[in-house]
Amino acid sequence: MKKILTIAACLTFSAGGVMAQQTFPRNGVYDERAGLVVFTNATVHTDYKTTISNATLVIRNGKVEAVGTNVKVPAGAVVMDAAGKHIYPGLVDMYSDYGLPEVKVERRNWRAAPQMESTKQGAYNWNEAIRPETNAVELFKVDAKKADELRKQGFGTVLTVHRDGIARGTAALVTLAEKRENEVVLKDKAAAALSFDKGTSKQDYPNSLMGSVALLRQTYLDAQWNAQNPQKEQNISLRAFTQANSFPQIFEADNKLNILRADKVGDEFGKQYIMKGAGDEYQMLPQIKATNAPVILSLAFPDAYNVEDPFDARRVALEDMKHWEMAPANAALLQKAGVTIAFTAHDLKDKKDFLPNLRKAVKYGLSEEEALKALTATPAKLLSADNLVGSLNKGMLANFIITSDNLFSEDGVILENWVQGEQYKVSDLPTDYRGVYTLKLGNDTGRKLLINGSAEKPELQVISKDTVKGNLSIKGNLVTISFAESKDSKESIRLSGWVAGKNLQGEGQLPNASAVKWLASYSEAMTEQAKKERAKKEADTAIGSMIFPFRAYGQPELPKQETILIKKATVWTNEKEGKLENADVLIKNGKIAKVGKNLSESGARIVDGTGKHVTPGIIDEHSHIALHGVNEGTQAVTSEVRMADVVNPEDINIYRQLAGGVTTSQLLHGSANPIGGQSAIIKLRWGKSADELLVENADGYIKFALGENVKQSNWGSTQTIRFPQSRMGVEQVFVDAFQRAKEYEQAWNTYNKLSKRDKAKTPSPRRDLELEALVEILNEKRFITCHSYVQSEINMLMKVAEDMGFKVNTFTHILEGYKVADKMKEHGVGGSTFADWWAYKMEVKDAIPHNAGIMNQLGIVTAINSDDAEMARRLNQEAAKSVKYTGMSEEDALKMVTLNPAKLLHLDDRMGSIKAGKDADVVLWNEHPLSIYAKPLKTFVDGIAYYDVERDEQMRVDLEKERVRLIQKMLQAKAGGAKTQSPVSRRTQVMHCEEVEHSEEEAYFAY
Repeated sequence: MKKILTIAACLTFSAGGVMAQQTFPRNGVYDERAGLVVFTNATVHTDYKTTISNATLVIRNGKVEAVGTNVKVPAGAVVMDAAGKHIYPGLVDMYSDYGLPEVKVERRNWRAAPQMESTKQGAYNWNEAIRPETNAVELFKVDAKKADELRKQGFGTVLTVHRDGIARGTAALVTLAEKRENEVVLKDKAAAALSFDKGTSKQDYPNSLMGSVALLRQTYLDAQWNAQNPQKEQNISLRAFTQANSFPQIFEADNKLNILRADKVGDEFGKQYIMKGAGDEYQMLPQIKATNAPVILSLAFPDAYNVEDPFDARRVALEDMKHWEMAPANAALLQKAGVTIAFTAHDLKDKKDFLPNLRKAVKYGLSEEEALKALTATPAKLLSADNLVGSLNKGMLANFIITSDNLFSEDGVILENWVQGEQYKVSDLPTDYRGVYTLKLGNDTGRKLLINGSAEKPELQVISKDTVKGNLSIKGNLVTISFAESKDSKESIRLSGWVAGKNLQGEGQLPNASAVKWLASYSEAMTEQAKKERAKKEADTAIGSMIFPFRAYGQPELPKQETILIKKATVWTNEKEGKLENADVLIKNGKIAKVGKNLSESGARIVDGTGKHVTPGIIDEHSHIALHGVNEGTQAVTSEVRMADVVNPEDINIYRQLAGGVTTSQLLHGSANPIGGQSAIIKLRWGKSADELLVENADGYIKFALGENVKQSNWGSTQTIRFPQSRMGVEQVFVDAFQRAKEYEQAWNTYNKLSKRDKAKTPSPRRDLELEALVEILNEKRFITCHSYVQSEINMLMKVAEDMGFKVNTFTHILEGYKVADKMKEHGVGGSTFADWWAYKMEVKDAIPHNAGIMNQLGIVTAINSDDAEMARRLNQEAAKSVKYTGMSEEDALKMVTLNPAKLLHLDDRMGSIKAGKDADVVLWNEHPLSIYAKPLKTFVDGIAYYDVERDEQMRVDLEKERVRLIQKMLQAKAGGAKTQSPVSRRTQVMHCEEVEHSEEEAYFAY
């Protein structure tokens, strides 16, 4: 049987010869014999769920003609005996860049002038990151070397994607045959590709994740408008984008959160994306499942960390350790949850790791059937190519692999890969030398050789008084062996020789340089002990528990809502009742149920508040925590971007600030441009998803900014292109933006008043997300928080607002508020300020610590904010400073971080005070809440103790235990020969507005 296969391989046989291109001119004589080959006695897996033993497979003209047990061998066929072999459908890689030019993204030169507009010539989109007119098939070129690399892993077909830009154009489905491009393309436009990565575009916009989301959202709207009004604008890109919408949509997301972000955009425009994942999807399994998106899974598993040095081990984050352990189970966990999965080898640095990692995924719980399905039927079906590839039914392409054993077995070897009926030899069937040998070394017969490992990569142990590892190489019939005489010996015995039947023999040299003859006589197959040792070397597939969120201080189970009765505490109500001594607070169903004395409630958990204080949860009006990026600073007006698009629910600052009594934060855009992005107001529900953090039915807010940052005075000498460059230019930006918004609203009002008949013949206005947000301000549906310092600019914006017909809701920072407090009160604007920040830039040289007290005394709703992740953990102390500087009452001081910010956010009917019916956002303090010694003992959000000091102490113990367990597992993995990587510390960036002044590069991402 082996002999027949070898002969056939030498023929370089082609069963697909008649598929040669008929439109090409002929030069010479072609071999036009019908490709007819038959495999007999094989185990044929016709699809992922059907296996036929002792089967016959007939291939004619590059396609499957017949398969089964009662198939007659056609006359004239080349017959190949495949007894003992397995035949599988050729594997399909659903995300590749095979055959396409490399996409080289150059790092931006921050000292160069920005590029505001597209430099691409032609009637294309205004933004170079939107390039749906790109067709991968037009760039595709057969690459024999890379094709061979992929064929060796069992692939016969790949979807090739040009990975450049946000809208990337169409991907092509091609085979890995070494033929003309025209012959290997199965579908020239098999899918459309998208991402949040701007790729090679050198345009400044977008420079943030939220900008990418906004640009994609606007592109959908523009494409719809262009399709409905083609006479308005000839745009090749938008037309191509619309055409590509009819294909399967594959979205490359580089992490689990981006999958959820992309899905929201898809849902908004009626698109069900196929997600290209990154391997961390199991960490948010319920949310990933809820998207209903098929996921293309990476099989690039992280290496263990080298944690032998305890100091290095401290640099490895818990989530990185847990991901190393759990990543191989990703596929199994998703599949068992009902998520449709496919695989790709794309992320692997070395494609040779694909099959080992696939088998590892099977060891971690993925069934062989589902693994094969994910590599054959699923990608074929998702790409509407299941009539071509993915199975070996009659009429399908003759794409298949021949293996020596079960594909998922450690000993399984891919022998041949047939693509479009053409044979590509992958490897020879390895001779299995594993077993126990008696070694005769001269006259010494006291040693045994144990050869184990895999047939392809045998490993050697030499057993005598000691057991030592040896080196073994068998190439063809030639053998080389070396091993130490004993464990303590540094000198080696070196042997060379040849295979003689089942034995090994030859000559060698002892450490004393004397020559010796040797014979290794085969005595038995692998012993039970050897099998146990082999099993011991294999990875421990047990994995730790999931935690929410997936990082330090995450928990296997989130705390539950309870009925809580806090007894005999000092209760700071922030209501007309003031401060109540020896009072009780009942929390029930997430609300404050009762406040008073001697309360009781059946079934409530009693919390002793004796000597303790209860306050409303702290509300931070100005925060930048829990965000993936803060600024889209590339244009003067970016009101289309939304902080809600980039909320990061795993930011450790959420937990840290709960430990400081914070329960609600407004997440603001930065101060890089006059009109920034839309805010997100969140509750600090640690462990919940990004959407679950958002405060339900909260009013919409947006960040405006004045001063040095927006005119780029501290951005460096090359940043002189973007308007405005002066304070008077800032005023004109506001006037122009709102004038355009008014005209935009009028255009829509006029159009919406038309009759159905008139609408049918009248082009609709183009939807503009930037202007829609400004129209919301004009209609009091969105409210402004404005970064501000200098009184002249504060007055300017209030005047612009009054002239244009809107109001400013809040001036934040407002360090010269004491100078214009009378005008602020007249305008009806609140102030959210610092307690005593000053002297960090010229704009704040007139700041005084009495600012908050003066504004408060004049009746302005005044809050103290953080603008800083660290400061937010002690906002109670920041509020207390106004007691010191201005003699403010303690209750008014506390209101500046509770009730007053709630008023500024229009949430004071739900939070900010201890009152029956309000949200149970409550903090239990060990001391007077304005004291520097005060610490929260429990922080409740919606009646759930998201922070509890006693639970926190236990979590610290548990966290260290988990780290020790994972470190020991990594040490064992390294001892067993696993690859390791050097520990790398994660840098946590603490964001605040004034980081704009640090450097030119940081200025570009100005907060």
